[in-house]
Order: sequence, then C-alpha cells, then structure tokens
Amino acid sequence: MRVLVAPDKFRGTLTAVQAAHAIETGWLRTRPEDSVETVAMADGGEGTLEALVEGLGGSTQVVRVAGPLGEMVRAPFGLIPVDGSGQVAVVEMARASGLALLSPDRRNPRKTTTRGTGELIRLALDHHPSKVIVCIGGSATNDAGVGMAQALHGRFLDEKGSHVGPGGAALLDLDRIDLRPLMELVGTRTEFVVASDVDNPLCGPNGASAVYGPQKGASPDDVILLDRALAHLAAVVNRDLGIALKDEPGAGAAGGLGFGLMAFLGARLRPGVEVVMDAVGLRERLARSDLVITGEGTLDSQSMSGKTVDGVLRAAGDAQVPGAVLCGAAEIAPEGLTLASLVERFGREAALQDARRCLETLAQELAERAEDLTG
Repeated sequence: MRVLVAPDKFRGTLTAVQAAHAIETGWLRTRPEDSVETVAMADGGEGTLEALVEGLGGSTQVVRVAGPLGEMVRAPFGLIPVDGSGQVAVVEMARASGLALLSPDRRNPRKTTTRGTGELIRLALDHHPSKVIVCIGGSATNDAGVGMAQALHGRFLDEKGSHVGPGGAALLDLDRIDLRPLMELVGTRTEFVVASDVDNPLCGPNGASAVYGPQKGASPDDVILLDRALAHLAAVVNRDLGIALKDEPGAGAAGGLGFGLMAFLGARLRPGVEVVMDAVGLRERLARSDLVITGEGTLDSQSMSGKTVDGVLRAAGDAQVPGAVLCGAAEIAPEGLTLASLVERFGREAALQDARRCLETLAQELAERAEDLTG
C-alpha cells in the first residue's frame, strides 16, 4: 500500500515534521512492506515556515529586525530551491510583528508596527527569489502594512512632508503616498503570495480593528480610532494609487497587512492551506497514494473550515483517495470520518507528556485496519 502522511503540527508537543515521522514509524511497525511518504503541512499560520522549509529541503537565515514596538528581535526567513533554478522565499510575519513577541501589558495596536516584516522581505529579496510567500497569522499590529512598506522604502508622508510615525494611530496623519522608491527596490520580477485564512474586510464591524483589535490590546475607544485610521489610509490609497481594496476579502487580515501587501506589493491573497498544498505538491502526491493520513493537535469546528485537515481531506476526496485523521484531542467527530485521538486513547497527561510515542502507537493501531480503510 502507498500511504501519504500529511499532518499539521500538534501545537505545544510536535512540529508537523515530527508528527509525520511519528505516524510513519508507527505505521511501518504493523506494515513494514508499505511505501510511506511524509510531507509536513500547515495552513499559513504559525509553523508554516518550518513546514515548508523542512518539507522541501530549504534553509533558514536568522536576522535581526524591528519587533512590534521597534525593539530588535531575531527572526528567520526561509529559502526553498525550486526546480531548474531560483528559489522561493518564505516570511512568517508573526516572527517579526507577532502578538507572541509582546507580553499582555505591552500590547498596543495604536503603536505596533509591521516594519520588521518588511525588513524580512527586504533581506529575502537580496537572494533574488522568484516568489515570496508571506504568512500573516498571529499579528500584533493594526497599521495595514504601512510599516512593512516603509521598510521597503515606501514614502508615507504627512502634510509637512515628514514620514508618518509607526502604528495604526499614526495613519490619521497620512497626507500622501509615494511608492516609487519601493518599486525601484522591489522591481517587477518577484511574485508575492499571501497565505491567510482570514476573509475580513479592512474596515467596519467585521474589519481588522473591530474583530481583532481587542485581542491586541485595543480598548473600545482605540477600536473606533483605529478603524477611522484604516478608512483614511484606504481613501488615500484610492486617491494616490488608484486602488480600491477596502472591502476586498482578506484586506483586514493581520491588522490590515493583507490590504498593504495587495496595495503596495501587488500580492495575491490565497487560503493558507492552498498555498502550502501547492508548494509541497500535495495533489501530485495524492495521485500516487492509496491512503492519506492527516491530523493536528486539536480537531475542532475550525479544523473543517479551511484549515489543514479540511484542505487535505478535500483534496483527497477530489482524488478519490480515502483519508484518516489522527489528532491530539477531538472536540468534534464528523460523520463518516476515520478518526482517532491521543487523549481518548491514552489520556490527556500522556498525550501531552509523551506525544510522539502515543502518536506512533495510534498509527500502529490504525495500520491494523488498513484493508478496511481502503476497501
């Protein structure tokens, strides 16, 4: 039997690569004659950089860039070789501009900036990639990518001709935009793709400020101010660049970074799991498989709404390949889905303390049912 193992990370216990290898090890204990192919998966959020780099034989470079409040942080970007010549760069915005970099008492979307994400992109461009994949989950910011564009030499000026300051609130001072220096730096030969699982517009009750601002430290008054600032930016972008993106699905992702990447770099927004599936050639791998096993730490309602498990199972269905899910804990049990969880089988403590061994055993037991799974 040809088995494809394509899990996401088991958050807090196993990376996607570790999970894939654990499933492979367990399966082969029962069925050593089978051919097992592993590929790490992700949905565009935390862990996507590692999944793509490790899964595709790439490398990372760790550099110092500006953090969310301007302090210097160490952050990686990835470089992945592509067939023929050239390479693809991968930037995970959370590594430079993410919420996890700030303690709760320091979160302030009025002042936090995406400058560090722009610095990662600028350093990646030094390697002349044909494509830059920007993963935009876990943001601490609400500046619509203006800090990112400033790091790439974009000019965002107030009435006096000075550069506007960092953060979402400073966008209210914006008078005009000049992207000519940015375009000279970036050029036109690099494709930008944004991996995101968010379809919020930039402004309004479903926009970046209202929906995500509070978790980033915004008070009710801050939300009103930040939403007004983003609307002002969108109006200036429309006037100066001739681009109307305020209501575009995904423009509100990562505090409006989705908007900024589209407006300032001409990026395409795509569902994160689709970006990863294309990058790792998942559909081509499925075409040569008899069974696919996917999984993640917690299977919940979001898992089946555009996340990794959903994406892998949908692609498997299109290829008429049966699928199974192994997870840490299952909060849902979709009808007709072959599912097993570490918590149910081994208990929560063992699932957390010895996740790899438990996952190996779960895969070993799943392999005993292999003939039933594939009919």
